Amino acid sequence: MREKPGARVLALVKKDILLELRQQYSLYGVFLYIASTIFVVYLIMGQPENEVWNALFWVVQVFVCTNGVAKSFLQEQRGRLLYYYTIAGAKDFILSKLIFNTLLMGVMTLLSLVIFVVLLGNPLEHFVLFAGISCLGGAGLSLLFTFLSAIAAKAQQQASLVAVMGFPLVVPQLLLLARIANIAFAPVVQSGLAQMIFLLVGFDCMIVALAVILFPFLWKD
Repeated sequence: MREKPGARVLALVKKDILLELRQQYSLYGVFLYIASTIFVVYLIMGQPENEVWNALFWVVQVFVCTNGVAKSFLQEQRGRLLYYYTIAGAKDFILSKLIFNTLLMGVMTLLSLVIFVVLLGNPLEHFVLFAGISCLGGAGLSLLFTFLSAIAAKAQQQASLVAVMGFPLVVPQLLLLARIANIAFAPVVQSGLAQMIFLLVGFDCMIVALAVILFPFLWKD
């Protein structure tokens, strides 16, 4: 009996999780990077105003995502990719990477939020709302950089190509995230939140669709 595509995706996600847990130095290195980056921000800024706090949070998330998520394809060796080619389809492989990196970025985002609150204060009026927006925004960033990492993996200058392609795409997403997150700083939740969240979710869905459509062409190279 042929294995269902969903089972292959889950098996690949489980594989990535086990590898990440076994290579704990890599995971702990990312966590240390998060803590040290926010600590340096604290030493320089102290406890900033609301708008600065919000801007710093999302800028840190971009750097965290670049270091923690964008390496997913860059660290895959060609021989290993050929092995995956024989046991799974291109769509299953890219979906597993998107899911795994979304989960990883969710953990890193929540960890960043906790450290931000501890060191830089808690100016949030709606902490749970901001945490939800942070997880949604982190998922969007992880989807974007995973897709860019898949494209850059076929080039020679891999890391630099991710940065070059990612900058024009991540800027509008960051502006939208900062605007949505500003609502969590106000005593009363303003109108228009649902529309902006739907716009963000639509952007994420577009990235997933492009990844599923375009990655098979890269996979065959």
